[in-house]
Amino acid sequence: MLEGLSNSLQKALGKLKSKGKLTAEDVQSAMREVRLALLAADVNVKVVKEFVDRVRNRAVGQEVQKSLTPGQQVVKIVYEELTELMGGTESRLNLAAKPPTVIMLAGLQGAGKTTAAAKLALSFLEHSHRPLLVAADIYRPAAIQQLQVLGKQIDVSVYDEGTTANPVDIAAHGREEAVRQGADVVIIDTAGRLHIDDDLMAELERVKEAVDPSEILLVVDAMTGQDAVHVAETFHERLNITGVVLTKLDGDTRGGAALTVRAVTGCPIKFVGLGEKIEPLEVFHPSRLASRILGMGDMLSLIEKAQQNVDLEQAKEMEKKLRNADFTLDDFRNQLQQVRKLGPMDQILKMLPGANKLKGIENVNLDDSRFARIEAIISSMTPAERANPTVMNASRRRRVANGSGVAVRDVNQVLNQFSQMKQMMKRFSGGRGGKMGRRGMMGALKSMGGLGSLGGMPDLAGADNVEGLGSMASAELDSFTAPGNQPRHHNKKKKKKK
Repeated sequence: MLEGLSNSLQKALGKLKSKGKLTAEDVQSAMREVRLALLAADVNVKVVKEFVDRVRNRAVGQEVQKSLTPGQQVVKIVYEELTELMGGTESRLNLAAKPPTVIMLAGLQGAGKTTAAAKLALSFLEHSHRPLLVAADIYRPAAIQQLQVLGKQIDVSVYDEGTTANPVDIAAHGREEAVRQGADVVIIDTAGRLHIDDDLMAELERVKEAVDPSEILLVVDAMTGQDAVHVAETFHERLNITGVVLTKLDGDTRGGAALTVRAVTGCPIKFVGLGEKIEPLEVFHPSRLASRILGMGDMLSLIEKAQQNVDLEQAKEMEKKLRNADFTLDDFRNQLQQVRKLGPMDQILKMLPGANKLKGIENVNLDDSRFARIEAIISSMTPAERANPTVMNASRRRRVANGSGVAVRDVNQVLNQFSQMKQMMKRFSGGRGGKMGRRGMMGALKSMGGLGSLGGMPDLAGADNVEGLGSMASAELDSFTAPGNQPRHHNKKKKKKK
C-alpha cells in the first residue's frame, strides 16, 4: 500500500537523519526530492507546491534550529503536514437524530460500490445497528443479484424491486421498508456509469431529493490516482457529497488519491476498503497512514485488529504455556489460526515499525496459503503425535505428508523448527521461576521465524535488522501487558559468540 511513495519519501528524508546540523542547502535538496516523490505519486501539482512550501518554511525555522536532532525534527514536520493534508483527524459518520439514518453511495462502475455497501453494512452490524441494503442499481447486469448474495453472506436484508422499477422509487420505498422492519440504517447502492454524464447526475439528484440522506458517500478507486480526484470534484459539485470511501487502497502503490482528495474537494475520506473479502470498512485515520508512509508502522491499527480478532483468554493461556515451554503442536496451530484472523500477513508486517528495512524483506514470500499448509501438516497428525512430536518416526512422517499433500521434507521442517523453538524457550525460561524476559521471547520467535520455504516468515526477531522496531514496538507491548509480566534483565556482560 503506497509503497512507491513510501520508499521515495523515506529515501529523501533518510539523508537528513544522519546530519547533526542542517543547512539551507540540505533542506532545499531534501525538499526537491520530496516534491519529485509526490509528483511521481500522482499528487495534484498545486497541492504538492503548497505542501513543500509549508514543510520548507517550518524546516528552516526555529523549531528545527534549536532541536538536538534536526533531521528527525524535519521528519516530524513532514509527518504532521502529511497528516494535515489528509484531513488531520478521522471523520465519523453523521447519524440521524431520528432513525433511520439514510446513507447514499455514489460512484462510477468498477469502483467497488456494491462491495463497499456490504462492507459498510457489516461495519454497522458489528456496532449493534440494524442495517438494510437497498438495491437501486437497475442498469449494471447482475448488480441486484450481487448485492443479494453479499447481503446473505453477512445476514443483512436487501430490498429490491427488480430491474424495471424507477431507481428513485426504489430508494424511497426502501426507506419506508426500513421503518417497517425497524432498521435504523439504510444503505442505498445507486447506479454508476463507465463515465460521468448528465443523466447519471440528474438521477442521483432525484434520489437525494427523495430520501434526504444523512450521508452521501462517494466510492472511488484509489488506484486511479488523479482520475479519482477529478471524479470526486464533479460529484461534489452536483451532489455536495459528505465523504469519500477509498477502495482498493491496498493495491495503490502511488497514493495520489489518498493525499489529494481532501485538499482538492474539502471532503474527508471516511473509510478505506482493502481487498475483496467481505470485512468491515476501515475508518480512515490520516495520522496512521502518514506514519506508515514514513516507515513508522501502524501499531495502533495492529493492536485494534488484535483486540477484535484474538481471544483474550486463549492468548493469556498461550502466554503462560510459552513462558513454561510446555506448549504443543495443537497450541502452535491455534496460534497460526489466531494470527491469520488479523488479515493478510504482508499487510500485518507493514504495520510494524521499521519492517520495510528488514534485510531481504523484498524477497520474502508472504503467501497466506503457506500457513494453511502448516496447519494441514499439524492437522494430519494424531492427538498423541501433536502432544508428543518425538514419536514421529519415518513412517509416521510419510503418512502425515501424504495426508496433508506435502513432501516429507516439509513435515521434517515444521517438526525441526518446532523442536528448536521449544529448546530455545526452555533455555531462556530455565532458572527464572518459569518466566522469561523479552530477550528470551524474541530469541524463541527468532528460532521459528523462518519456517524456511514453507512458512516464508522473515526474521522479525533480529532486532539488528530493524530500525526503531525494538523501542516503538516494546513501548506499545508494555502498555498492553500487566505489570510484572515482562521483567527486565540487564546483562552488562556480552556473551561471546560460539
